Parts: sequence; structure tokens; C-alpha cells
Amino acid sequence: MFDLARERTALHSAYPERHVPKEGWFDRHGTRLVSPLLRRLRVRQCMKTAVVEQVAEQGPDIARLSDDQLTQLAKQLRDRLRRDGLSEELVCRSFALVREAAHRTLAQRHYDVQIFGGWVLLNGCIAEMATGEGKTLTATLAAATAAMAGVPVHVITVNDYLTARDAREMKPLYEMLGLSVGAVTHELDPVARRGAYGCDVTYCCNKELAFDYLRDRLAVGRQPNRIQLQLERLYGDATKLRQLVLRGLCFGIVDEADSVLVDEARVPLIISGAGGQVPERHIYETALTLAKGLERGQDFSLDGRERSIRLTPQGQATLGKLAKDLKGIWSGPRRREELVRQALTALYLFNRDVQYLIRDEKVQIIDEYTGRIMGDRSWEQGLHQMIELKEGCPLTPMNAPLARLTYQRFFRRYLWLSGMTGTAQEVAGELWNVYRLATVTIPPNRPLQRRWMGERMFATAEQKWDAVVERIGKLRGQGRPVLVGTRSVAASEILSKQLARAKIEHVVLNARQDQEEAAVVAAAGDQGRVTVATNMAGRGTDIKVTRSVAQVGGLHVLATERHEAKRIDRQLHGRTGRQGEPGSCETVTSLEDELLATSHGRVVRWVARRLIASDKPLEGWLASFLARRAQLSAERLHARTRRELLQHEDQLESTLAFSGRVE
Repeated sequence: MFDLARERTALHSAYPERHVPKEGWFDRHGTRLVSPLLRRLRVRQCMKTAVVEQVAEQGPDIARLSDDQLTQLAKQLRDRLRRDGLSEELVCRSFALVREAAHRTLAQRHYDVQIFGGWVLLNGCIAEMATGEGKTLTATLAAATAAMAGVPVHVITVNDYLTARDAREMKPLYEMLGLSVGAVTHELDPVARRGAYGCDVTYCCNKELAFDYLRDRLAVGRQPNRIQLQLERLYGDATKLRQLVLRGLCFGIVDEADSVLVDEARVPLIISGAGGQVPERHIYETALTLAKGLERGQDFSLDGRERSIRLTPQGQATLGKLAKDLKGIWSGPRRREELVRQALTALYLFNRDVQYLIRDEKVQIIDEYTGRIMGDRSWEQGLHQMIELKEGCPLTPMNAPLARLTYQRFFRRYLWLSGMTGTAQEVAGELWNVYRLATVTIPPNRPLQRRWMGERMFATAEQKWDAVVERIGKLRGQGRPVLVGTRSVAASEILSKQLARAKIEHVVLNARQDQEEAAVVAAAGDQGRVTVATNMAGRGTDIKVTRSVAQVGGLHVLATERHEAKRIDRQLHGRTGRQGEPGSCETVTSLEDELLATSHGRVVRWVARRLIASDKPLEGWLASFLARRAQLSAERLHARTRRELLQHEDQLESTLAFSGRVE
């Protein structure tokens, strides 16, 4: 558990955060040898406790208090926690108090398994709780207890929608305990952000939080000098302090921890400043023209798994011939090939309504993990401008990178970190090796009743969509609501057209309809409702079903494509059958889906020929084997990418430390 006495000096500094020492080769490999043992010991420490029984014993006494008496008890407990620290006795007292406050303000009472989940969070571990088990409510136990002990708390979600929702719904609980609550969303200005971060408990999106931290680093220089900031505070010259938004990195509770700490750790966060002028249009036009003159397979090769393009020797020669009459930067082979490679990337690896969409004549990036728009983000090194030209949009100025940071390095700087998710065991080793977070599985409150209806795999996408429409029509006829999961905006709109042709009423939830998200999710469990959604409905959404719907089988989830990690599929399936309710799920895929199409294995090609000849879908273990084989390949690739990125960032940190630049 967090040692307040040991960390008290850091907590009271001007900008508390943990310094992560750089590991040498021997440290890294030595730690790897003992990591499995250390992780098991950490899990056992969390399990050896009677916290649930102790909280239950204190419940009746607290329940007899009036609201005013309960608030007064919270004040007294807050004083004791700040003086004596987070002892097991005081934590159990706090949990019992939070449980009673939740019952009075939210009409929700923490289950015993949620009490244990709160204990796991307070002990700096990952709580793996099945979808629908109430992670949002569980987090209030650890967040409120730490906040009453005087520790600033960040509850970190995966998007602004969940940030605003969770802060709004949990606010009455915190206020009854005398705690303030803030929410940081994209539209807030620096003054409002500073006020939100100044609250006892702050709900924030992972991207907003990380970028706010980078802006603070830019304001104070490469390393926040604690002594210098303390002197500024002491003598009243708080010039730098007034520019800071955060109060430091004290205690972070990461919701959907596997998504934030693992999936999104593949790409560094880069904060940029306006480059000033719009880049020379003719340079990018020329690059696109030259790229269109190259032939795929002969002049360049495309690796869909690695998402990379390589010019062949023949392509380099062809490019030299095409550019022989051009002058300036086109006369140098290295610069010429780099520009054309970026142009080929824009043409072949980035597709409209998959990686981005066009809104108000602007190219807006779609977050592949959440399905949401990242409004103020852009690709670097001219890629964004080439995509704008490709789509006929006005060119935007190039941005100059000012600072960069990976999630791996950022979250390790918290003095105290924990997380919760429904899918962590698959990456438990990586969570421990990178963040020193052990994963503890929390049992469900009620037995799971979700039924797995199997997987069907078709030869072509056309056959798949026909089967999906037929299946939706059948389920809708039974009065059951159906949630159809797609991986991209384009796929959701293809299915929408098919459903409209079949005269099946439905609603679509993707990056184009993000403002309607709350209303769409609220109605997704209604009888006979058909909802077609991207990953926006894959995490954090709680779809309620009525008793009449439960009687006919509950919500049915139909996945139309496998994701690059099995955990993401499990998250989608977890939208149904929550808290012991009935529900079912199935997967309908095709060999033309991106995941399988990029594997190009002999087995896939052999199966494809057989399926096309028989005109029947593949079912059972072989369909699951093919899909899982492709997923494992993608998971290994992404794990290697994250390892290499972390090593690269460590090397870059040493270089920038010598140069004096930020990060």
C-alpha cells in the first residue's frame, strides 16, 4: 500500500512525480529472471486480507448515522488518515463510509467483490473485473480514501465521454464526503483545466492528461526543478507556477488499463507548435505524382502487418528516371525516396473512413482503439499534408515538434499507480515488467450467463455482410436488441446500406455521430433495437436491458471482424450478459477482413480456395484457429513494437539530456 510517511516529502513538493532511474543491461535482465516470483508475491499480499469482513462489520454502525453525522465522521476520518496514514484499520473504516455514502447519494451499494477490488486498487495493482461488474463505482473506494488522506487523485478514462459521465454520476458521493470533483475534457481552457486538476479527485482522459503534462514540462524546462519551484512559491515570484496546469503526478487510477497502458503505448505522444507557413504545395503534389507512377509489386512492396512501404531496387531506378528532369530536393536520391515513400504511405496505407474522415474540409484522425475523432492531432513529416492533397482539402501548416513522450515513460512517473479492466491477464507479464503492476483477478458478483454462439468465417466480405443482415433480421424478429460491432467507419456504413436495403430499422454510432453517443447507447438495449457501432461502444458503455428483453434472451452482440488483440474482442462481447443477466454473442468474419488478409499464410489461402469452391462458411474450431493464429501474430508484432519504442525512448532521453531539450 502507498506509504504516506515515505512519500510525504514528494507529495508536498511543488510538482510531485517519481524519478525513474535508467536500468542497465544487468538490471534489466536480472529483474526479468525474478519478475514472475515478485509478481506472484505481490498478488498474494493483496489476497491475504479480511478487508471485506472488516468493512461489513462496520456497516451497521455507520448506517445508523444521519447525513450530517456521516459528513462529520468523514471529516474526522480525513484528519486521522492525514496524520496516521493508510493503515488497514483506517482504510476499512473509509471503505465502509464510502459504501454508505454511495447507497444514500447514488442508490448503489458496493458489492463485496467491489470492496475487494477497491483494496486491490489502493495497493497499487491492476484489478481485473469482468465487464459489467461496476469498475466506475469500485474506483470511488480507492479514490475517495486516497483523497481524504490528502493525496491528489487522477481517475483516468479512455475518452471525454466517459470522463464527463463518470465525474457527473459520482460527484454526489464525493461531495457527501467533503471532497471536490473536477473533470478535464478537450474543450476546457488552461484556467479551467487548472481548476479541475486542483480538485481532490479529477476525472480526465489519458490523452488530455499526458498532453497537459507535456505542456507543463515545456513551461518549466527539461526537468521540473523542485528547489527552484519551491523558492518561487516561497518568495512570491510564481511566474512558472502560474503556467503549470497539473499539481504533479501523485495517484493515478487507470480505467481500461490494458487499452491505455498497452495498446496505446505503441505510438509516442508529440506536442507541436505551429510551423508558421503553409508548406510548399508543389513539393507534395510532385511527390504524389511520382508515387502514382510506381507500380505495386515491382517498384515497391507493401507490408500490411508492419504498415510499412519499401522501395525495391527497380523502384529506386524507376523513381530516378521519373525525377531526372526535376531540380532542387529531387536531385538527391535519399530525400527524393523519403518524400515518395511518404506519398505511397498516404495513398496505400491510410484510407478514408478507416484511419481518418473528412469533416468541414479537414482531415481528422480516427483513434483506432476508441473509434473517436482526435480533433487537434495531425500526422508528422508531411504525411498529413499529403493526405489533405489526396482528398482535395486545403493545406494546413506543418507543425514543429516541441516535446514527445510515451505512455510507458509517463505513467511510470506517478508516485502511486493502479488500474482496472476486464481484460488484463493476457498482458499481465508486460504490465508487470514495464509498470510493476501485478494483476489480481476479482471474482464476479453473479455467475456469468452470457452464451457464446460460435464463429462463422466466409470466403468473401460480400458473403459475410449477407449473413450478418440475415442474422440481424432473425434476431430482431424475436424482439431481441442487437449490437453489431465493426472496426471502422467505412465498415459501419457499408452494413448500414445493406440493412437499409433490407428495410431493417437501425442506428449507427461512429465518429460521424459522436455527439449522439449518449442517446444511442441509452437506447441500444430496447426491444428490437439494432445498433451498428465502431469501437466507440466497445469499452466503458453500459447497455441496460428491460425485463421483457431479458425474458427473450437479452442483448445479442454480433462482431463482424476480429481485432488485432483478443482482449478487444472480449471487451465487445462484454457489452452483453452483465451482472448475471442473460445475453449472447457471436462472430461473423471473412477471409478478406484486414487481419486475415494481411497474414497471407498458406493455410489461409488453402482454406479460401476450399470455401469458395464449397460456397459454405467455415465453422467450429478451424474458424477460431485461423482467426486466433492471425491475432497472435499481430499481438507479438505489437509487443515487439512497444519494447523497441521503450528502448528507443530511453536512448533518446540520454541524447536529449545532453542537448538540454525537453524529453
